[in-house]
Amino acid sequence: MLSGPGQTAGISVFVDHVIADLGIGRSAVSLAYMVGTLSGALALPWIGRAVDRFGVRRTLAAVALGFGAFLVGLACVQEVVGLTAGFVGVRALGQGGVTLVATTAVAITVTRNRGFALGVVTSLGSAGISLFPLIAEQVVTLVGWRYTFAAEALLVWAVVLPIAFWGLRGAGPAAEGSTGGEGAVRGEASAPAPEWPLREVARTSVFWAMAAGVACSGLVATAVFFHQISVLGERGLSPTEAAANFLPQTVAGLGASVLFGWAADRFSPKVLMCASMALHAGALAVLPLVGPGAGALLYGVALGSAAAGARAVEGAALPYYFGTANLGSLRGLTQGIVVAATAVGPILLSLAHQWAGSYRPGVLALAALCAVVGIGVCFARPPSPRVVP
Repeated sequence: MLSGPGQTAGISVFVDHVIADLGIGRSAVSLAYMVGTLSGALALPWIGRAVDRFGVRRTLAAVALGFGAFLVGLACVQEVVGLTAGFVGVRALGQGGVTLVATTAVAITVTRNRGFALGVVTSLGSAGISLFPLIAEQVVTLVGWRYTFAAEALLVWAVVLPIAFWGLRGAGPAAEGSTGGEGAVRGEASAPAPEWPLREVARTSVFWAMAAGVACSGLVATAVFFHQISVLGERGLSPTEAAANFLPQTVAGLGASVLFGWAADRFSPKVLMCASMALHAGALAVLPLVGPGAGALLYGVALGSAAAGARAVEGAALPYYFGTANLGSLRGLTQGIVVAATAVGPILLSLAHQWAGSYRPGVLALAALCAVVGIGVCFARPPSPRVVP
């Protein structure tokens, strides 16, 4: 939940205030945000390695300290270079680092019904993140955007640091190198499994299939969410109706996180990722036919469920296939790919709209991308079981 100040929704509240106060253009702020997001993605594999080497407690404490420091830095920025540096830090440590460490801590500690536990974490985290824009907007009105950034830093330090020092005592693998496997599918604790080196994991098709699925989901969802008012406005919805469509997306996403997490304890992650890609492709394919009313509601439910489902499946898939010995490094790599994909999604859809004069070709191209990735996931080969020496 406390990754909220580093998420797009949490930062969006400050954009207009930053533009007015610093006297820079919207395009400059957008470019700074894109550079910050892409640069921040490069740090995630290193954060993942730190989890494997130093453990979740020390890594989370370091991430929280840095996250708060960069929020204080954003409260003090005077020009676009400082703004870009601040975006790098809050995107790497907030949007990426806090989320990565929190979900990895659950994945390496919980071996019974791991998928359901990760689904609950994802659902509650999303609910908390969705509240940040509402709360931050009220605080900005009262004390200004600079003091609000500083207040968010204090909140992160006051809540996350105690969790790291005291709340995560004993957090760690229940069985060294444990894997989800068949035991996790039945909701049972599994036996220890041999360690999967990162180099060998990177040679398996199923790893890249899972990474491609969640990255495609992030790219597509961010693209249409970022331009939602304009995209749905093209389908006849008023700005108020288009903004209200975030509500069914959020509610459906909360339920889908738990449902897909529960299913991950019982079915192959490949099947569930294919289902998520199918939901994505279906929602985008019918978007050119959507109108005000029930059609827009069903579109919002399908898109919110697909995006949440992909995140829940990815969190459970890596320990299912490869165990937990190097889970931090694996999740750091996949989250870096995902964050980079989310950075380019809005730009790609904007360029497609500029080229075609309509969102329809771009949206249909994104639907086709989801279909192609879904087919690729279906044909990915699960890794051969490793033999305990």
